[in-house]
Amino acid sequence: MKSPRLLFVLMFFALAFLMACGEKSNPPATTTNNANPSGAGTGAPESKDKEKRSAAEVTVIPSGTVIVVRLGESLSSKSSQAGQSFSATVAQPVSVDGKTVIEEGAAARGTVVDAKGLGHFKGGARLQVRLDSVTIHGKEQQIETTSVARSLKGKGKRSVGFIGGGAGAGALIGALAGGGKGAAIGAAAGAGAGTAGAAFTGNKDIVLPAETALTFRLTQAVDVR
Repeated sequence: MKSPRLLFVLMFFALAFLMACGEKSNPPATTTNNANPSGAGTGAPESKDKEKRSAAEVTVIPSGTVIVVRLGESLSSKSSQAGQSFSATVAQPVSVDGKTVIEEGAAARGTVVDAKGLGHFKGGARLQVRLDSVTIHGKEQQIETTSVARSLKGKGKRSVGFIGGGAGAGALIGALAGGGKGAAIGAAAGAGAGTAGAAFTGNKDIVLPAETALTFRLTQAVDVR
């Protein structure tokens, strides 16, 4: 009777031992990714891809690009003051490589560089303005441009021109109002020179009415994202 009981006890312990060994040989599964055993995130390659896409999406508006705007308010050599800001809207879309980067109707802002009424500028009058910013893709973008200067001397002699870099040197794009001879019109005068006649009131002061079209050139390239 003792032998069968002893055999049964031995078999029970042997079975328990085998079950214990089986559990040790099968460790619990982990969530570690075999391709990334350190457990570090995989965001680095994705971040680099985003940076590459972002760099590829930058459009550069080159220096020298013409921007034509229409004034949102009236400016004059008599009532305007140097440092005064003014509103405007883009009159013509600006494209780079066939892609429109500045929409027609986009908001713009500029500054009156100089304003001298009749009798305060060598017996005449002077009005000089520049463009400072334009809205691109819904965001105001600071820009640097040439300025447009108009002057009136003596009895009705008029001139209008681009002035770049603040040095006072620029290309004459308007016309002398005395007649056809001697009138000079630059190749890129655009709407700025086309409205020269509306910029003056007799022998009085220079007036740029609202909706007057003015042409500016970028003096520095603009990155558009």
